[in-house]
This record gives sequence, structure tokens and C-alpha cells, in this order.
Amino acid sequence: MWIEETKNGKYKAVERYTDYLTGKQKKVSVTMEKNTAGSRKVARKALEERINAVSDTSAKKEYTLKELVTEYRAAQKGKIKESTYRRNYHVSNTLMKILGEDTLISRLNAKYVKSSLRSTKDEPGTLNERLIRFKALIRWGYKNDYIQDISFLEKLEPFPDMSHREKIQDKFLESEELKSLIAAMPMDIWRYVTEFLALSGLRIGELAALNDSDIDFDERVLHITKTYDANNEITTTTKTLTSTRDVFMQDELLAVVKKMRALMLRQKLMHGYKDSGLFLNDCEGGHIKYYAYRKYLKEKAIKAIGRPITPHTLRHTHASLLLEQGVGIDAISRRLGHEDSKITKEIYLHITDKLKERDNKQIVDIKII
Repeated sequence: MWIEETKNGKYKAVERYTDYLTGKQKKVSVTMEKNTAGSRKVARKALEERINAVSDTSAKKEYTLKELVTEYRAAQKGKIKESTYRRNYHVSNTLMKILGEDTLISRLNAKYVKSSLRSTKDEPGTLNERLIRFKALIRWGYKNDYIQDISFLEKLEPFPDMSHREKIQDKFLESEELKSLIAAMPMDIWRYVTEFLALSGLRIGELAALNDSDIDFDERVLHITKTYDANNEITTTTKTLTSTRDVFMQDELLAVVKKMRALMLRQKLMHGYKDSGLFLNDCEGGHIKYYAYRKYLKEKAIKAIGRPITPHTLRHTHASLLLEQGVGIDAISRRLGHEDSKITKEIYLHITDKLKERDNKQIVDIKII
């Protein structure tokens, strides 16, 4: 910084700086009434602020993982579904814990990310889910100029998981397994919910959000237009546009729906709660408790079939049982409201192989000549 005296008797403090984008030298200045040590100190600070204001410092700043996550959350808040925001929020917390919230994102590399994730000793499926969320976070940072080079992401391949055959088998129940599970459920409400999900293919949130008016007994149709987010305790739009659909009630499903309605009438008379308009209520007239059902389902599945399952397993079970009955994959995808029928196709291929094995066993000992 240097001082120049002006024609009107005042003083001008001047400083040079290099423009980040052009690389050329430029000048900024501020006017002072007096040329004293105190004035020069104030002028120096003012010059620094002006230079920072006109320079492109964002490209030079080193952002930490925590700073990137904070900006990412601010950009997502109110623009994505609350359930998706909460999922990303918690995964980001986990990533900051694993990778270090003060880690400079420009210093990240594939080796560090892989070794840090692997050190948690979590299941490959869990690690791969975190890897997907991490890549999405870093790509967002790249698009918004928080990081300049993300080529290291190409080196981050999924962690080796269990064989495809083992993995797909855990996504659904065989017909006999489903029957054993239902038989092991003494509580009417949860037994009916299990039957309903396996017979309809609905997501548990879609069932919880159903109103009495969504059930058309004349046309034998369930109108799926919304879902219940148990985490945030709100009813929101369906997962995707294709998830808004009508689901036909075949004889078995229709019978279960009627049983569920009768149970709800008895429950309402017993507990005396105000009619909420919901198809299913808990004993206080509110939405059924997702976490209570998930816990009950897990415990009964371990007892009945030797392994835990989730409510979503019943959705995949519905797809597999329809496939075994010869229903086309496109019809099943429409019934499930799938935007992407990848899982349906995986189950289809597995069921096809299973049917081939069964056919081969039937003819292996046959002698024709």
C-alpha cells in the first residue's frame, strides 16, 4: 500500500492486486482525511475488503467436508421430499464421522475414501449405499464450484457384495415361507397387514396413507395417491409419478380388505376414538405404527422362517408370486408403480431359473424310449 496526496489536500491509499480470472494487475484506492498511522491502518483494512469483494476468491478457497455438507443441505432444504432430505442428512453425518468433518475436500482421494469406509467393518451393502451418497455430494460440489477436480470418483468402485443369487433370494419369500410366517402371527392387525402387503404389492407407507374413500368395492380397486412418512409423521405425495396408480383387488386381497375393515369397526367401538377417515388406525385413531409392525414382522420371521425380513420384502414377494403364476413383467411393474423395474426384472430372472430347475427335476428320470 502507498499513499498519494490529492489536489484538495486529502490523501488516497492505493494497493495493487492480481485479478484471479485475467491475471492482470489492477488497483483499488480509498480516500483518507489525514495521513496518520491510525488512518493508514483503517485504510489498509478497507483496501483488503475491496480486493476480496472484487476478486474471485471462491475458486481459491479450500472447503472442508463440513462446509460442503452445510451448503448441500441448504440447497436441498424444501426442494426435495422431507424423507429424502432426512436420509441424506443422516448419511452426511455418517460420512463426516468416517472421513472427518475438517477434511479438505480438494485433498480427498480414492484410497483414503475406500480405506476409511472399509475400516467401519460394516456390510458391503451399507458401504455401497454410503458410497452412492458420497459421490452425489461430491458431484454437487463440483457443479457448484466448491471443488475443481473430481476425477478420483472414477476409481471408487462398489465394494464386493454377496453373490447375486444369494442377494436376490433375500428380497422375497417363497410361497410356503409366506404361509409359515402368516401362521406364526397371532395378532390380527399385523397378520392382516402382512397378508395385505403380500397380496397387493403396496409399500407400507402407501397402506398407512389409505383413506376409506380410496377403496372402491364396486370396482374392486385401491386408489393409491399418497404415502405416509413415518419419520416425519406427515402424509405426502407418492414416491414417483408412476406410484400414483389403481391396484385391482383380486379375490384373496378383497377378502383381507373386508376383514381389516371389520376389525377397524370393532376397534373404534372398543376405544371410542373419532373417525379420522383412515382405512387403518392404531388404538388411538392415528396412523398405524410402522416401527412397531417392522419389529413384530422381524421377530416373527426369524421364528417362522429363520431369517429377518422387512415390510418391503413383502412387496418383492408379491412380484415373485405373480411371476410364478405367469403374470407378465410389465403388468407387475404397473401394479407396483415401478418407475424402474430393475428389481422386478432381477426377481423375474431368478424365478425363471428356479422354474427351469423344477422342470429339469421333473423330467430327469423320465425314459421316453
